[in-house]
Amino acid sequence: MSRSVFVTGGNRGLGLAVARALAADGDRVAVGYRTGEPPDGLFGVRCEVTDPDSVAEAFEQVEKEQGPVEVLVANAGITRDTLMLRMDDATFDEVLETNLKGTFRTVRTAASAMLAARRGRIVLLSSALGYLGSPGQTNYAASKTALLGLARSLAWELGARGVTVNLVAPGIIETDMTKVLSERRMTALMKMTPLGRPGTPDEVAAAVRFLASDSAGYITGAVLPVGGGIGMGI
Repeated sequence: MSRSVFVTGGNRGLGLAVARALAADGDRVAVGYRTGEPPDGLFGVRCEVTDPDSVAEAFEQVEKEQGPVEVLVANAGITRDTLMLRMDDATFDEVLETNLKGTFRTVRTAASAMLAARRGRIVLLSSALGYLGSPGQTNYAASKTALLGLARSLAWELGARGVTVNLVAPGIIETDMTKVLSERRMTALMKMTPLGRPGTPDEVAAAVRFLASDSAGYITGAVLPVGGGIGMGI
């Protein structure tokens, strides 16, 4: 059955891989984007997750185009890396405003229609490094680990109506975010990764695809690491 899917931050990287994987399954997929252009073949809507009005308008456009959102993939996120002693309040707040509060806004908006329909899938993109800790990323790690408390609280609030809420926690994935890592840092991270290689966006998309499927109907409040073992045990 074709479902209405919304992927935030879906015009590149992990979000785009997820969007294309779900579209390939026959779902009607909309992608939210803040900058750049929407990808070919997918319905794109401007969505600034730090702005409640922008989020509301994006959901209205998606519903008009393809019906109420039945699957939400909250992927929009940013990094603003620097050591804590050099990090000002604005830099810390900017990351939490996007990664944590932006996710909260999109989930809150999607939940109403899901509760009314008594079904739905919500998948949040976290980070294995968030749980391990990472130098220069106190803001990013804090925002990504906080998603676990959000997801598990929502699992309780929404579960009785057939709505599941889960996290995918990627490790080191070949995206624009990891291209900026130094060779020394990448070598160190690969030593922490039992499989010894970075992952691909398609491997993350496969995990999201599973959690969004009917086969995952009895899974909620879970964290699925996709990190080659770097996040085992989280």
